Amino acid sequence: MKRFKGFIKKEFYHIFRDKRSLFILFGMPIAQILLFGFAITNEINNVDIAILDHSKDATTNEIINKIAASEYFSIKQMVTREADIASVFQKGQVKAVLNFEKDFSKNLIKDHKATIQIITDATDPNTANTISNYVSAILQQYQKELNKDITIAYQIVPATRMVYNPELKSVYMFVPGVMTIILMLVSAMMTSISITREKELGTMEILLVSPLKPFQVIIGKVFPYIFLSIINAIVIVMLSIFIFNMPVQGSLVLLALESILFIISALALGILISTISATQQTAMMISLMGLMLPVILLSGFIFPISSMPFPLQIISNIIPAKWFIIIIKGIMLKGVGLEYIWKETLILMGMTVFFIALSVKKYKIRLE
Repeated sequence: MKRFKGFIKKEFYHIFRDKRSLFILFGMPIAQILLFGFAITNEINNVDIAILDHSKDATTNEIINKIAASEYFSIKQMVTREADIASVFQKGQVKAVLNFEKDFSKNLIKDHKATIQIITDATDPNTANTISNYVSAILQQYQKELNKDITIAYQIVPATRMVYNPELKSVYMFVPGVMTIILMLVSAMMTSISITREKELGTMEILLVSPLKPFQVIIGKVFPYIFLSIINAIVIVMLSIFIFNMPVQGSLVLLALESILFIISALALGILISTISATQQTAMMISLMGLMLPVILLSGFIFPISSMPFPLQIISNIIPAKWFIIIIKGIMLKGVGLEYIWKETLILMGMTVFFIALSVKKYKIRLE
């Protein structure tokens, strides 16, 4: 145990002596969580739109004023001809054009029907769809105000209630995903270069002839990063709560334990990469390129797994980040306990044991 403690102390000295590693370990996660939290959003605010009003009557003016008064849209310009719509989009000046038909008010009174054409820039399909939905919601509200004195014999009124995220804040979706990605990439990346660094510095021979067993070397390499990654996780959770107002409905103790389990899993994966890589550069490339895309694309962070082709849904099951995102959303947003996330927890534990066992086996092969 005395030799083992000395080995762990040496690893701490290695980390604190390398300023670049410390910056990657602590500076990059803080920058990423702030950047992702503020920059990534599926909400729209002050979107520039143009108006083409063929009618120019009291009703169209009232609708235009209601749209302008909302926080979602800013009327950039008034278009006079339909031929100008294409050039407005080509210049990138607006994201949508609202085209009011001629005699809008007269048609509304006479035929009880009038048309507003919502033309959106669909080069960004998600934003185009969101703009269309927001404008439709404003128009439906205006229509409801017009018909408030009219009684309809039969009405089906959908009563919608959004549970866990009633205000539909996108930060509730992105923060758990970003936290998962940061812990996975930073933890795996930092440990992936630990053994390869020994090879490049020429100190690997010292480890090979030392009385330390392979599992002690693996644990000794992982332990300092567990401690530092826990600090990272605490900082990320504190930023989420106090800057982004992210709720934690469940147990903080359970959240901490699950985070430690995921951190150990990511660190074990990093050690596995380190044992099979010859250089630090190779280990860094594998941990960045080999983990970043699968974690972002197949974890359910951005794209729903249920919408993916069936083969990709199967492949996503071997991504540890997928299970941790389910766990962290369950604890932070739904307030569930271990009885609801035990399956995901067991899967993460199994993956962690597998990665550590494989790392020890690979290290034993090198000893032989």
